[in-house]
Amino acid sequence: MAEITGESPLASRTELLAETSVPGSLDIGEIPFLTQVTLRVAPEGAAAARVADTLGAPLPGPGTSAVAGDLLVLWMGPDEWLVVGEQGRAPDVEEALHKALDGEHGAVVDVSGQRTVVEIAGPRSEEFLNKGCSLDLHPSSFGPGRCAQTLLARTEATLLRRHGATPVFWVLVRSSFARHLADWSADAAAEYGEGAVLA
Repeated sequence: MAEITGESPLASRTELLAETSVPGSLDIGEIPFLTQVTLRVAPEGAAAARVADTLGAPLPGPGTSAVAGDLLVLWMGPDEWLVVGEQGRAPDVEEALHKALDGEHGAVVDVSGQRTVVEIAGPRSEEFLNKGCSLDLHPSSFGPGRCAQTLLARTEATLLRRHGATPVFWVLVRSSFARHLADWSADAAAEYGEGAVLA
């Protein structure tokens, strides 16, 4: 398997994001080069059932995600899911999903280079994200495992709330818009920085 070479979409913003983060309140950083594989298949039928068996978890419904072993599966549309895993897993995931489709109508495409992931964590993460996103991110409306395609800082993104006691969100953003999102984040987080008064 060939190794990934080159820079991640936010390599030039790593220091900026580190400086933007506020210990104990808000932590922002890139998780680069994750495996991302798009799956298209009719949700009802033998092929979808075989995919679920292969993944070890049912395909999630609208607005949700599922943990499938060491993979995450995000609902992206009525017949579309995004399978996310550690770097370098794409060939194995593609092969397993193609085998599960078994020639039936569907599609499996490696889109790992299309997006990067920005992780936003900490007690202020909901408030921070709502500066540029209109979704209600309160846990009662957007709890752990929820995902949605939305606009964040006028940028198309997929937002996922991870499981855990402390709020943690993944923002899956197209590589070509990632630097814009990082620059917006630095500006939007300025009020939480050193010397700021946090209510």
